[in-house]
Amino acid sequence: MATKRTQEIVEALRDYCAAEAIGPGGQLPPERDLARRLGCSRETLRKALAELERAGDLWRHVGQGTFLGSRPLGHPVREAILVQGASPLQLMQARLTLEPSVAAEAAMLATPASIAYLSGLVDQGRRAGTRSDCERLDTAFHRGIAEVTGNPILLGLLDYLAGVRRHAAWQREWDITYRTLGVDAFTERHSQQHEEVVTCIRRGAAIEASDAMRRHLQTIFSAMKGAGLPS
Repeated sequence: MATKRTQEIVEALRDYCAAEAIGPGGQLPPERDLARRLGCSRETLRKALAELERAGDLWRHVGQGTFLGSRPLGHPVREAILVQGASPLQLMQARLTLEPSVAAEAAMLATPASIAYLSGLVDQGRRAGTRSDCERLDTAFHRGIAEVTGNPILLGLLDYLAGVRRHAAWQREWDITYRTLGVDAFTERHSQQHEEVVTCIRRGAAIEASDAMRRHLQTIFSAMKGAGLPS
């Protein structure tokens, strides 16, 4: 039976994943970082992770990491290999290929409830005060558009890319760009671009939604290139 402290960290882990918008398939930070964030020892953290793994809430792979959700059937793609073989700009290129089409699909399928949800995320983004809030709400917004489509394949692909973005190697490169952009760029320009995407989705304008999403991602892509990141 789990101790009281272990159970506290189990709940803290669940809260952390929800707050950071880590979806199924998303990767958790390394144990050292996670223990520091949760204010516990690595031994207590491992016991909590083991409890969640037994419950089927996450799975772990030696040398690969800890992932939210049930262990996939077959041999999973090794995210570490993907990250080592792809630059941040290449990951952005992948998003530029995928997400405009997802936005177009959302425009054809959106309901008043889903549009209200996306609009709420835009409003929260405008009020974000920290980098962590900006990243969490940005992830939630882009995932929310995929949720509108109801397509688990599209949702899984976006979750996977979001997981890669949280990888330490990617974050180090993103730090370079973020120092140039800062919180204001997210709460102002990026939130305005998010709103433009939602406006197109609300009108059911698929082509315009795709174009608006492409312009938004191109803004980030250009900022990363301007920061001198390797292509």
